Amino acid sequence: MELPLESVPNVSEGRDRAVVDAIGAALGSAAELLDVHADADHNRSVFTLVGSEAELLDALVAGVACAKERIDLGRHEGAHPRVGAADVVPIVPLRPDDMPRARACALELAECVAAELGLPVFLYGESAPGRGPAFFRRGGPEELQRRIDAGELAPDFGPSRLDPRAGATIVGARRPLVAFNVNLRGASLEVAREIAGSVRERGGGFPGVRALGLELPRVGLVQVSMNVEDYEAAALHEIVERVVAEAEARGAEVAGSELVGLMPAGAAAAAAGAMLRIDGFDASRVLELRLLARDT
Repeated sequence: MELPLESVPNVSEGRDRAVVDAIGAALGSAAELLDVHADADHNRSVFTLVGSEAELLDALVAGVACAKERIDLGRHEGAHPRVGAADVVPIVPLRPDDMPRARACALELAECVAAELGLPVFLYGESAPGRGPAFFRRGGPEELQRRIDAGELAPDFGPSRLDPRAGATIVGARRPLVAFNVNLRGASLEVAREIAGSVRERGGGFPGVRALGLELPRVGLVQVSMNVEDYEAAALHEIVERVVAEAEARGAEVAGSELVGLMPAGAAAAAAGAMLRIDGFDASRVLELRLLARDT
């Protein structure tokens, strides 16, 4: 049985419910929309949808078109870095063997967004190894345009000028990941950034972890915002334990955590097995996952 592919488009709007709903309706017009996570402080929404390659292409082009029409980056304010109205659009295989399908779908999507919507498109992840969204986002749209003008990089598809309102779009295939945030009380933004540095791979922390320290002024907290790109190499409960310990060492406390979008069942099973201290526990010990593996 062929499984659908997943896509998790991130758009630069999390405050205007009408805009979020309109983009969700566009995305749900051709594929199955499973989840919408809107964050006002980030001013960003993450949509989760699944479908065949053809369904995802139709849905995502419609969603990016809606974002282009409804979002003006020139008026955008939010904690999360971005370079586009439809900032990043990943295609995700639900099993490793389907990565070639995801790469082919991402490439076709990039071509369509550039040709039909006139946006610059940059490839990342499995579609451009060694380049993640942060490679393009540093310094924001203005810095990205400067780098293009200086000949330091060029869009893979589309024009060399960012759209005045919608910027650029980053497209690629990637493995499933866990987007996970931990909120801190009694800490400064600098403390959140220090803790993010202690858990991210680049700072000597956990493998496959990308982390930022962000301010959440609407709720009076700061946040360690993380993407766990390899939940088998970096256990979620161990990451949280490190954040708690680092926060307490600095006189702060964890106010709560949140999952952005949906997480792979295997990650939840691994975390549950570790917390329950069950030896040899993995996804094969979960009834529904065992049945799904048998049917596929």
